[in-house]
Amino acid sequence: MGHSPAASHGHGHTQTPPDAERSGSGVRWSVLVVLCLAQFMVILDVTVANVALPSIGADLRLSPATIPWVVSAYTLVFGGFLLLGGRLSDIFDRRAVFLAGLAVFTIASVACGLAANGGMLIVSRLVQGAGAAFLSPAALSIITTTFHGADRNKALGAWAAVGGTGSAIGVLVGGALTSGPGWEWAFFINVPVGVAVLAATLRLLPRSAGRGTQGGIDWLGAVLMTTATAAVIYGLITAGHAGWSAPGTYLPIIVGVVLAVAFVLVERSAAKPLVPLGVVGKRTVVSGGVSMLAGAGLLIAGFFLCSLYLQNVAGFSAMQTGLTFLPVALGMVVAVHLCAHGLAHAGWRPIAVIGMVLAAGGFFWLSRISGDPSALGEVLPGFVIAAAGLACMFIVATTSAMHGVDHAEAGLHSGLINTYHEFGASLGIALVAAIAGASVGGAHTTTLTGFQDAFLACAIVAIIVAVIAPVLLPAGKPDSDGPIFAH
Repeated sequence: MGHSPAASHGHGHTQTPPDAERSGSGVRWSVLVVLCLAQFMVILDVTVANVALPSIGADLRLSPATIPWVVSAYTLVFGGFLLLGGRLSDIFDRRAVFLAGLAVFTIASVACGLAANGGMLIVSRLVQGAGAAFLSPAALSIITTTFHGADRNKALGAWAAVGGTGSAIGVLVGGALTSGPGWEWAFFINVPVGVAVLAATLRLLPRSAGRGTQGGIDWLGAVLMTTATAAVIYGLITAGHAGWSAPGTYLPIIVGVVLAVAFVLVERSAAKPLVPLGVVGKRTVVSGGVSMLAGAGLLIAGFFLCSLYLQNVAGFSAMQTGLTFLPVALGMVVAVHLCAHGLAHAGWRPIAVIGMVLAAGGFFWLSRISGDPSALGEVLPGFVIAAAGLACMFIVATTSAMHGVDHAEAGLHSGLINTYHEFGASLGIALVAAIAGASVGGAHTTTLTGFQDAFLACAIVAIIVAVIAPVLLPAGKPDSDGPIFAH
């Protein structure tokens, strides 16, 4: 799709931009800030619980098999229902879908903080993920249909930066809140932010026209996709403590594969499929999806492993762990800006290769951890390098997947790219938990082999992606009159 996004509105919508676009330029950029703040809150909740896991596990007496689900329950439902959320934002009023998701997310955050046991917490996280699944694609589709040309690339760059840095800052915030008022506030913090975003959205963002021509909703496809993902992730998490030969491991994985095949068959025959297979097969969608899958999976897995290693092995407090990741967040901010400018000049392929080579080097550094109590020198340099490289993949993934998207498919494409993000996060945690095994199981573990093997596996995956990235990604670069970020 080599044409400019500015000319790619399609389906007769060229002369009817959204209401937000007809507003002044200042209002449009204010809308971007509000939408990015909402996305920041959603992404932050992927990692904010990571640093609080030891405290949550101790207070609620969670088993080693249950601990990964505090994170995976959220990302699992988030990823499973993103396509449905994107579809709804194409059919109905995008602002209404955004506000509905925001309300569900905020209310579920209260329930997470009030959880009295593991079951209540995990159910609340599931509901929280459902709210995020409607909020996030609606927000990205609003951005995609509000901005055009160079402005669209700047806006997408800002969105991608939130996806990368939100993960790092989430760990920092989680550490501060867990060591201060308690882990419950890692969830309560969403309430004032959610209320502020709600008020700003009602004031700044007028109602936009729905996409009635898109047709009905494929509920069966949504259910099949979510259950297939849940089954596979459940099997992978079970492998972490029961082994790959346990029935609880391989049976759910088999069921998940069967359901995935059923999903494809349903989509092929559905009158209005949740995911038209022609869209899924687009090169920009495939390459952007793989980039996001790898970037999100490795980054969230890295935070998961480093948080548990620092607290369970090195004896760091939650606050110390969060502060340790402050340089990681700053490094990702710098990397996002450098990669965004590099992308405007060099294109997707070189930036992706550079990012994954850096990630591989950082994870290889981490694979050599020794368990020294002064773990700062062992963990921080490697993870700063790895996270900086992975931050570049968020820019590559978002700009390539949304390249040349017309208004009528903005919700679907945004749902797809966000699905890859959340599925990558769930898959990354599941795989490293399975490889690390008992090393991530408790507060008194001193086993290093599992952590070392998991970090080495991340390095190998990064090298594989670096090799295949030039084959998958388009040869060009985002259509723009200048760098993705304006100064």
